[in-house]
Amino acid sequence: MVEATFEKQVIDKLEHMEKNINYIKEHIEDSRLSNEEKQLLEESYESEKEGKLVSSKDLRKSLAQ
Repeated sequence: MVEATFEKQVIDKLEHMEKNINYIKEHIEDSRLSNEEKQLLEESYESEKEGKLVSSKDLRKSLAQ
């Protein structure tokens, strides 16, 4: 019983740390980008979600033809 409680505490702490690390990573990366770069990145994410992007492999194939 004590072991299960300890394991839950460890897992909870790890999950909290993971959230903090992800938050820090997101903001460190964003702080290095200009406003224009941030906008382009967001547009790229949207294009990816909408399936508008072409893989580099497919691009090479189409250029080789």
